[in-house]
Amino acid sequence: AEAVPDPVRRARALWLCAYGLFSAGDAAGSGELNDRALGLSTATGDRWGTAAALGLRATLALVRGDLAGLGRDGTRSALTFRELGDRWGELQTVSPLAALAEIKGGYEEADRRQREGLLMARELGLEAEVSARLSGLGRLALLARDWERARELHGQARRSAAEQGYKYGEIHSEMGLALGARRSGDLDGAEAHLLHIRDGYADVSSQAGDHLLLAELGFVAELRGDAAAAETHHLQGLEIARALAEPRALALSLEGLAGAAALAADTPSATRAAVLLGAAAAA
Repeated sequence: AEAVPDPVRRARALWLCAYGLFSAGDAAGSGELNDRALGLSTATGDRWGTAAALGLRATLALVRGDLAGLGRDGTRSALTFRELGDRWGELQTVSPLAALAEIKGGYEEADRRQREGLLMARELGLEAEVSARLSGLGRLALLARDWERARELHGQARRSAAEQGYKYGEIHSEMGLALGARRSGDLDGAEAHLLHIRDGYADVSSQAGDHLLLAELGFVAELRGDAAAAETHHLQGLEIARALAEPRALALSLEGLAGAAALAADTPSATRAAVLLGAAAAA
């Protein structure tokens, strides 16, 4: 970067490298370079570079569970890109801002953002983004308990991702199918999807993805009445959640352990489950 004399171009080069590092799974390295890019872009008055760095910082904030930072940076990035007329840039903010709305229970806002993002992705011919937005809409259909709609959207997303060789999109959409199967009572179907993800995509797995996989395997085991298997999966997930230091991941593992404990149906186990649920709520 220091070999680029123009500070605007230097900042954009740093941002692009940070964007690549994040996509490759190096969140820490990405954040460090992106902060440098943001400082340079701000100092030179480069609005595009500033918006791009803020958008990436918002996505990094989502990974860390920093919801306040996500909302602040994501909103500012989206507004700047909209003022600049850059649809691609605005599209980069859809996923974190939709996720923030979903986390806070603003499902109508999340749905609106995902649909706007889907239109942008199709307008720009970005099929990987089309897959991501379809999966996002599928998750919202799950929250509305519309199992058929969720299955349809996640199926579309998986086909689109597979056509592009977009493995992350394939994983994300198949996890949506697993979530839908488990929530609608199809435990065998859910397990089949989860094991396919575990065995078929180990080369591109991430800690966050592994955590959700273990949580879902734990919930399937709990619903089958297998307390030992459920506890094993959730304890493994808890270790990952602690490494991630992400509050929602921690809460999910604690909730899972509470469910496993409650299966014993005796007073000590019920007390343990209550304490675990309290810890999950606090997280």
